[in-house]
Amino acid sequence: MKAFLLPFLLLVSGCSTVETDIAIAEAASGIAPAESEAETAAKSKIRFLWREQVYDAGLQDSVSTIAIDQALADQLTDAERAALGYVITFIGSECEWDGEANEEYSNLKCKALTALNLGYQCSDQHLGFLQNWFRNDQEVLARLASCPRVPFTASSQQTFNEVYLTTRGDTIQVWFSAGGVNVPMNAAWEWTEENIFRVQDSAISLVKVEKAEVVRSELGLEEGL
Repeated sequence: MKAFLLPFLLLVSGCSTVETDIAIAEAASGIAPAESEAETAAKSKIRFLWREQVYDAGLQDSVSTIAIDQALADQLTDAERAALGYVITFIGSECEWDGEANEEYSNLKCKALTALNLGYQCSDQHLGFLQNWFRNDQEVLARLASCPRVPFTASSQQTFNEVYLTTRGDTIQVWFSAGGVNVPMNAAWEWTEENIFRVQDSAISLVKVEKAEVVRSELGLEEGL
């Protein structure tokens, strides 16, 4: 019962907004000073992933479910897929086993990876693509070596609320809002983060991470849940 209820215990900010630091974004991307604030804002909010309330007939209630702009995903460059693919490697997007988990735990299917056509979590298709694009970034390669496999039924997990993509010239920015839960510890947390990447010579590197303070709280679960 506890594992069944976990997907609906995740912290989801239904009214969250994108609040990137304009000064950081301009410095990283080289926006011309003459560009209006409205034009800049419009370019800065290309939404890749968000959450929607979807009615579940079995539960007879609405549940928060991840949605993805597949039309956008189909039009991304490989560099943009690499930037998004790196970010979504470490946070869940309704990951579940494709059938039963196999002996190697190599058939974990995640919504965001599937949308980017990157295969199963931590598969050769997934990691091989990222390792090629990040071949000049040793820190990223080291982190990819510890690729996690966490299904959405895990008692401790993290998941996305929103993901936005911005591309200007050789700079790619991925901003996201995410939350996590640890049921045994009755703990929850949420934060926002922006990762800034630089593309050069058919490769990509992570050049800056801006992470907001993590906000922690209690789940407040009823005893015996």
